[in-house]
Amino acid sequence: MTDSLSSPPVIEFRQVGLTYPGPPPVAALKPCDLTVRRGDFVTVVGPSGSGKSTFLNISGLLDAPTHGTYLLDGHDTGALRDADRTALRGRRIGFVFQAFHLLPHRSALENVAMSMMYNGVARAERMTRARQALIRVGLEHRVDSVPTRLSGGERQRVAIARALAGGPSLLLCDEPTGNLDSANARTVLELLEELHAEGLTVVLITHDPEVAARGGRTVSIRDGMLTERREAAAV
Repeated sequence: MTDSLSSPPVIEFRQVGLTYPGPPPVAALKPCDLTVRRGDFVTVVGPSGSGKSTFLNISGLLDAPTHGTYLLDGHDTGALRDADRTALRGRRIGFVFQAFHLLPHRSALENVAMSMMYNGVARAERMTRARQALIRVGLEHRVDSVPTRLSGGERQRVAIARALAGGPSLLLCDEPTGNLDSANARTVLELLEELHAEGLTVVLITHDPEVAARGGRTVSIRDGMLTERREAAAV
C-alpha cells in the first residue's frame, strides 16, 4: 500500500478562493489553504449560505477558483483544459448527493453502470463493476429494482455504489443523509465509515454537527471563511 505521507495529497488548496464578479463582487469562498491526504475522513460543516456549495463545486472540479491553486492527486487543475478537467473528475472523484440523482426508470444496476459510460469502460466491464459495487453496499438483492421501489436509504446506497464503481481516489459527499430518517442516516454513515476504514478518502459536507463529528477531521465554513477545528476526541 502506498504511504499516504509520501504520495501527493488528494486535495491541496493553496490560497484557493472564488469571487463572483459584481457589482458588487461577492467572495463566495475566501482564499484558504487545505490539505486532505489519502485515507483522510474530513467533514465540512457550516450553515446554509456559508460557502459549502462553493467548496464542493471547486473540490469536485465543477467550478474553477478565481484565486490560488488547486491540486487534485498532484495535478494542477488550473493548468488543464476543460476536457482534461472533465476526464480527471470522472477518473478521480465519486459524488454522492443529497437528492440521489438516480434515473427513475432504470434499475439499480443500470444506474450504477451508466456512470462509467464516458470513462471508456467497455459495457461488459461496466456491468461487472456495477454489480460488484452494489454487492459492496449490501444491495445484491436489489440490482434489478428501479429507484421508485427502493427506500431512501437504499437509493442512497445505490448512489454510493455508483460513486464507487469508477474506482475514485476521493468520495465527495454533499449532505448524504439530508433526505433520510435517522435509521437510514445511521446506516449510510456506517457504510461511509467502513469505506474509509478500507482506505478510501472521504470528504463529507453537512450542516449537522452530529454528522460532522463522525469524521476524523472537521473543517468549518462560515461567511466564506474556511477554518479547521482540531479538538480532542470525545471519551
